[in-house]
Amino acid sequence: MSNSAKQHPIKAIINFRTLTADAVVTAAVNIAGTVYNNPKFAGASPPPVDQATLKSANDALASAIGAAVDGGKKAIAQKKAQKEVVVKLLEQLAHYAEANCKDDMTIFVSSGFTAKSSIRNTTPPVSESIKKIAPGPDSGQILLSLMNYPGAASYEIRWAPVGDGGVPGAWTIQAIGKIIKSPTTISGLKPGTNLCVSGTCGEEGRWLFRLG
Repeated sequence: MSNSAKQHPIKAIINFRTLTADAVVTAAVNIAGTVYNNPKFAGASPPPVDQATLKSANDALASAIGAAVDGGKKAIAQKKAQKEVVVKLLEQLAHYAEANCKDDMTIFVSSGFTAKSSIRNTTPPVSESIKKIAPGPDSGQILLSLMNYPGAASYEIRWAPVGDGGVPGAWTIQAIGKIIKSPTTISGLKPGTNLCVSGTCGEEGRWLFRLG
């Protein structure tokens, strides 16, 4: 199954909230040393956060980290709050780098931020009518995502166990309605049974999919 690639604007990885407070301090120091007075951003508007503001907030975070070493609840809460202050400043600078790098990766990375992958891998649908099939949360379930057909008034899914010779047995019918944004759960299936699944689009009466 091949993947299609699509080019997207440069975006920064801004996962600073997932980092430890110490790691945020280090990241802020590194970024401050590259995003400010960067000749590659010559001609751009000034950064939304000045260097002194970032340094002051980061120094306060470093102090809060030290104060929280003893495990006091108040000190830990202060460290968490100050980390959020620094994270928000870094996010503003990240968006500044995105907006002023002229979609040039060399210029962007010179800011000190890391770019998200510019290639988005898109897994093709199972067929022209089935977006995705996945196991359900419980045994005997599958999650079925349908492709959207503009103008469809309703959708219907039918499924049947496949017997000898590939002949479907008795069909079970489930009406979906018009909204298919969320996967539809098919339940009551016997594990290990081959299943034939089909569906119809209420307005046009076309087959949406059929799987053995």
